[in-house]
Amino acid sequence: MNSKTALYILKRVLLALFTVFLVITITFFAMKAVPGGPFMSEKAVSPEVQAALEAKYGLDKPVMEQYFTYVKGIVTEFDFGPSIKQRGRDVTDIIVTGMKTSIPLGVAAAGIALIVGVILGAGAALRRNTVFDKSIMVSMTAFVSMPSFIMGSLLLLLFAVALQWLPANGTTKAGLILPIITLSLSPMAHITRLTRSSMLDVLGQDYIRTAKAKGVSGRKIIFGHALKNSLIPVITYFGPMLAYIVTGSLVVEKIFAVPGIGRTFVSSITDRDYPVIMGTTIVLATLIVFMNLVSDILYKVVDPRINLK
Repeated sequence: MNSKTALYILKRVLLALFTVFLVITITFFAMKAVPGGPFMSEKAVSPEVQAALEAKYGLDKPVMEQYFTYVKGIVTEFDFGPSIKQRGRDVTDIIVTGMKTSIPLGVAAAGIALIVGVILGAGAALRRNTVFDKSIMVSMTAFVSMPSFIMGSLLLLLFAVALQWLPANGTTKAGLILPIITLSLSPMAHITRLTRSSMLDVLGQDYIRTAKAKGVSGRKIIFGHALKNSLIPVITYFGPMLAYIVTGSLVVEKIFAVPGIGRTFVSSITDRDYPVIMGTTIVLATLIVFMNLVSDILYKVVDPRINLK
């Protein structure tokens, strides 16, 4: 690794850390600005009891003191504090428990989206303007246009209710099949379209014509030159897409009753569990920032011709 590449990576890491700091700050003060409080839904809470609860969770201290204590806990111990509604549980423990389901779910969906999307996109590009190409593009446009909660509901009604092939509950391994398919369809459609358009552009480049003129086999041209170079836009999209699948599974996990971070986040909003809301928001935003950082660094690995500035 040369000094220029190392300097670029250092700048991107510092920018990512600064972005995470801004997310923590904005999230904290946004929660403080929300009308009401976490104990508003408690039944028959007297002013004395509410004051005792606020003192227990440190909510009676000045806002800036709460802020510095909160940031210190995150930076030094990765501690988001205790949950207000789930008594006796820390927010970190709740997030880790949810991530144990959401991350495998997201990785599986992203893997399916990447593999199927690249294959379909490359096939559509190599068979441009054929029935196969047009069918793929129409299908992918439908998948992109349809929101995940509608797609999930349709799959649930078809495979779980009408055909009864798969369980509707996402608490079992078989029950995760429908959520994985639901989460993978829209990203798969995006990757298919990206791969097709990028590969069509690459196939029209001069070095492809030169390779053909030199008698290079079609297989080597496709897999050794065209497909490899056409994956750069896919890598640009894949990093944020992986984070998006995990963070965007909120509604899907709720539909299929998957015990993941998305379902936890939705429940924390309805319960006004502010520490869980803040902790989950920060972790998910950090995941997006990290995946963007990884995808930026991978540019240079895939294509050494890219000039990092």
